[in-house]
Amino acid sequence: MKNSPNKPIRILLVDNHEIYRIGLREGLSSNSDMTIVGEASSGEEALSQAVHLTPDVILMNIGMPVMDGVQASLEMKKRNLSSKIVILTHNTSGDTVFSAIKSGAMGYLLKNISIADLSQSIRKVCSGEPAFTPSIALEALSIIASPGEHKHAEPHPLTPREVEILQLVAEGKGNKTIADELTVSEATVSTHMNNILTKLHLSNRVQATLYALRKGLSSLN
Repeated sequence: MKNSPNKPIRILLVDNHEIYRIGLREGLSSNSDMTIVGEASSGEEALSQAVHLTPDVILMNIGMPVMDGVQASLEMKKRNLSSKIVILTHNTSGDTVFSAIKSGAMGYLLKNISIADLSQSIRKVCSGEPAFTPSIALEALSIIASPGEHKHAEPHPLTPREVEILQLVAEGKGNKTIADELTVSEATVSTHMNNILTKLHLSNRVQATLYALRKGLSSLN
């Protein structure tokens, strides 16, 4: 669901370090199109606030103890919460990245990101576009792909038009941009995208992008 142009993006901050949350709060609050609706220091607290506050975006640190960000994200996914989850972390190991993506996260960003870049990533995610760096995508691919796997080795169930749309999604393009490029309605692109996710048993555009990269339907170059 996209925000109204006049309605600020409602953000929940989740990090067990108060000083980092303060920095995020001050930095993101300087954007006129964003507002911080809550803060949490643990996964359990984040889940409780997410249910109560229903924020548009949750900025989640996955390094928290007890219930970490990935576990909290999985629980939110089970409860069908509409909030988009963006992971902030220092951890770039492939298995951790892939676990975060499988949990339903729409973004995976390093904690040393600038406020300007983070703000832009939040806007992308809120519009339904994934936000992660090529290097992080490659880390995830190293876990997804088994040794010696050949691209196109397995047939996929997608139609040529669905493949075309998947390729554009993997390039980071949103539905409106894709619709304009293919000269179709945005609703048509949305229908195709839903069909793609259903056929491939995927949850979101991030997972679809990784699928396209894994199968050689797109590249990071």
